[in-house]
Amino acid sequence: MIDVELYCAKELYPFQERSVRKIIEELDSNGKKFNLLFQLPTGGGKTVIFSEIARRFIEKTGEKVLILTHRIELSVQTSRQLQAIGVSNKVINSEVKSIPDQDEYMCFTAMVETLNNRLNENENFIERVGLVIVDEAHYNSFRKIFQFYREGNILGVTATPLSSNRTLPLNDNYQKLIVGESIASLIEGGYLADADTYTYDVNLHGLKIGSNGDFTVNSSDVVYGNYFMQEKLLFAYEEIAVGDKTLIFNAGIDTSLRVEETFKKRGYPVRHLDSTFSDKDRKDVLRWFKETKDAILTSVGILTTGFDEPTVQTIILNRATRSLTLYHQMIGRGSRKLPLKDRFKVIDLGNNVRRFGFWQDYLNWQDAFRFPDRFLESRLTESDDLEFEVEYEFPKSLAELMDIKQLEGFSMSEAYYAVIDAGKKGKEAVQLSMENHHAVIHAASKDLEQALQLVQLLQEHIEHRMKHYTKCISKSTPNYLKYLIETYNRQLIQMLRHSIDE
Repeated sequence: MIDVELYCAKELYPFQERSVRKIIEELDSNGKKFNLLFQLPTGGGKTVIFSEIARRFIEKTGEKVLILTHRIELSVQTSRQLQAIGVSNKVINSEVKSIPDQDEYMCFTAMVETLNNRLNENENFIERVGLVIVDEAHYNSFRKIFQFYREGNILGVTATPLSSNRTLPLNDNYQKLIVGESIASLIEGGYLADADTYTYDVNLHGLKIGSNGDFTVNSSDVVYGNYFMQEKLLFAYEEIAVGDKTLIFNAGIDTSLRVEETFKKRGYPVRHLDSTFSDKDRKDVLRWFKETKDAILTSVGILTTGFDEPTVQTIILNRATRSLTLYHQMIGRGSRKLPLKDRFKVIDLGNNVRRFGFWQDYLNWQDAFRFPDRFLESRLTESDDLEFEVEYEFPKSLAELMDIKQLEGFSMSEAYYAVIDAGKKGKEAVQLSMENHHAVIHAASKDLEQALQLVQLLQEHIEHRMKHYTKCISKSTPNYLKYLIETYNRQLIQMLRHSIDE
């Protein structure tokens, strides 16, 4: 648990005060039914800022504030910060079935899933809420709550204003974005430690893209679990970070356990942590990490949010990701500044810096908010588009509906170069792809209605193939890709109508 004494009231930094005033002015000038998004880098004090906003909103309007998080640890941390600045509040956890004493509180913190269950049972579970604050607003799980609070205001807060689901952009739910201080500005102002970044070239062939758009855990475990990658990790650590308190991020549990084994054999103090640990075991590991000077903690998907250990000196990205949000979250774990720590190290073993740029680099977050697809495409294709190096991994549910192996056996790039070598037009590769999709869908469908449903389920795979094609022909503008996908779908459906009607 977080020590209570860490949560004491303190004067806001000047940039935090500016952000609070700007947000409140924006809410005041736009009135009710206005949703606002606020961006601030990890380490900039988002919890301090939105807690102060909650206090001033309650003071000014007399309405209640609801703060949503996606993990109970974040709810508890927020509750303590609110308490420190004099805001009485109540945590809504899984044990809270009703709130008979809700008139005693003006502020509530809740996990999104728990609150959603309560609101579906009783939409007036918490009454007179004028402002809903959403922490880590890029997660889409919060959307289900918004329907209950359309009459008030919603303030989303995030370090990276990019939706966790590309098909559900944040500008669907928020009318405006306010951008806070940049990482470079916070470093220059002495609020964040600066990062020294070390990159090592790695061979990522064999990675597969899952339905969420990122590299799959299974394929990452295969690539990063092998002997050569373990040796490269150990070499990088011994070259750059021996004796540092080090946090290693992995994609899969199997990889992390092998990392623990590898470092133990060399006599280094190392522990493994993942989401399957009990609360007690997790606390024990984190306490050991905090108290051990040169500790190495190898982890999986659990320390990217809600974890704060300022003494971390080195971050190792022992994984590849296509998520800019995750990239910033991982590195941000090392950015806390201490009196004797104004720099930290980042070791990249996933070509992530090549994909996204340095952590300190300027990013146009307004562009990301308004045009997320264009923004993400430019990040992933400007220098080294790893989508060309990887295979698409189908959701497991599709394997029950059709012959996935037949689809996996088709390679767009191989088909393209085969038709070119035969003296034909490259566009014939698209026709071969379409025939492959048609054969699999036709074989799996009992009628046209089912065939059309399968076409819809394969939209991500169709888009994936068309992206491969545009890279083969070196023409990958968003408009052309959109045209290709629309044409592909229209012609595929025509083929299915013709063959099934027969």
